[in-house]
Amino acid sequence: MRWWDIGPVLELERDLFPEDAWSRGMFWSELAHARGPGATRRYLVAVDGHRVVGYAGLAAAGELADVQTIAVARDRWGTGLGSRLLTELLRAATAFECAEVMLECRVDNAPAQRLYERFGFEAVGFRRGYYQPGNVDALVMRLTDPAHSVPDTPPDSEGTESHG
Repeated sequence: MRWWDIGPVLELERDLFPEDAWSRGMFWSELAHARGPGATRRYLVAVDGHRVVGYAGLAAAGELADVQTIAVARDRWGTGLGSRLLTELLRAATAFECAEVMLECRVDNAPAQRLYERFGFEAVGFRRGYYQPGNVDALVMRLTDPAHSVPDTPPDSEGTESHG
């Protein structure tokens, strides 16, 4: 993800997460930590032509990584794009030499939970009222050894390309 992707990412963010969408400043702050030799973040977007159809981000600290966000445009649900984005985040976690990857997922988002489970994530707890202002609980999930959870070949996403 680059600074010029933030506008289109925000449009998608507001469509998918209207109650708790990230702000422009939040994305800028994350991108500030994604460059240079001391980078601790990896953010990427998936584009089809000139349209951003997905994005994802990961933060790393020591041996622990955290999936900060992952989103796919509604018209791309079920195409494998979420798997492709998650694959790239797990590759980044491996490059950061992380032994574990954590994430939070809305308890009412069963499709996302199934995606994470296919990659080997396991539920380890809950965070009550994590998503505000809707007061929706988060399911906390963990993946150990992300290097062994990355498929050799990511699923095809109908010509969609990703860039960081």
